Amino acid sequence: MQKRVPNILFAGGGTGGHLFPAIAIADEIRRIRPESQITFVGTRNRIEARVVPRRGYDFAPIWISGFRRRWSIDSILIPLKIVVALVQSFFVMQKVKPDVVVGTGGYVCGPVVFMASIIGIPTLIQEQNSYPGITTRLLSTRADEVHLTFDASKKHLKRAKNLLLSGNPTRSAIGSVTREEGAAHFELNPALPTLLVFGGSLGAHTINDAVSRIMDQLIGMHVQVIWQTGEGDFEEVNATVSGKVALTAAVRVRKFIERMEYAYAACDLAVCRAGATTVAELTRAGTPSILVPYPFAAADHQTENAKTVVDSGAAVMIKDNDLRMELHSTIAMLINDPRRLKRMAENALTLGKPDAAETLARAALALARV
Repeated sequence: MQKRVPNILFAGGGTGGHLFPAIAIADEIRRIRPESQITFVGTRNRIEARVVPRRGYDFAPIWISGFRRRWSIDSILIPLKIVVALVQSFFVMQKVKPDVVVGTGGYVCGPVVFMASIIGIPTLIQEQNSYPGITTRLLSTRADEVHLTFDASKKHLKRAKNLLLSGNPTRSAIGSVTREEGAAHFELNPALPTLLVFGGSLGAHTINDAVSRIMDQLIGMHVQVIWQTGEGDFEEVNATVSGKVALTAAVRVRKFIERMEYAYAACDLAVCRAGATTVAELTRAGTPSILVPYPFAAADHQTENAKTVVDSGAAVMIKDNDLRMELHSTIAMLINDPRRLKRMAENALTLGKPDAAETLARAALALARV
């Protein structure tokens, strides 16, 4: 008897940290069952609207946004958006008729997974962080399976029987690119030390500011820079770099780097936040790093993420408010010590979980029963 074609709906976006684990799982499902029908639900104005169609997946938008700390019109609209998003999610599922719904956290995931649980569609949630996000905490009792990255997450969730430890899925392309290919992609010299700077898909102003202040020193050390600024700081950083003719041959400034596998391959050292997806990608790529945890993360979970990597000898951690003072000396210490960088790279690889995406893909297909 021929198996029915799997029909799988993904919900996760707002940031790359929620989106790229979903893409990694979807890619793995396509590898295992190439005939699978896969649709992503997201918002029109965030990263998923750009990236998902480029990856060859169908995209269905809904009207939803996250809670903001500061008062705004969007805050007043949140209750209305939730109701509208629930209705939209219902109609998406009536059209797509998914066998299973996979949520990877964030506000996009909430109404979709909730509606799926109401109408009886199997659901799977993948949580990246040690301290689960509010969406996972609210939906964990309704989901059929909740897959965790950290064992410590279990104490924050009420239901225990549906919790599984699977790791954080990363894109299979990471670690598959050579240094020469990575350098060529950015038109850089593979023989020179290269620094990768990024703050997640939305950027990190503190990191951008600190790197801007030491740019002349970095070039004086013959360090090349691949720099993902995010939307907010791009114009200012790009103008600063473009205004220094000597820098343009050694600095590549981008709002967003979609093919991060080339950036990881080209660099000797990364300066970045310590979000769970970032940490998972660094360890899969074997990239030494200077981790700067976002100080306002819930339950300070980025510091906990960073400590795991630092304790394994794969990274150095600098607190956000110490970055201006310590960044240059820390980069100089590491970039001038190739042996230490090599040990850090080897230690990073021992932490990677390259099978996480396959584990989650097979779990989703098992719930789909096709």
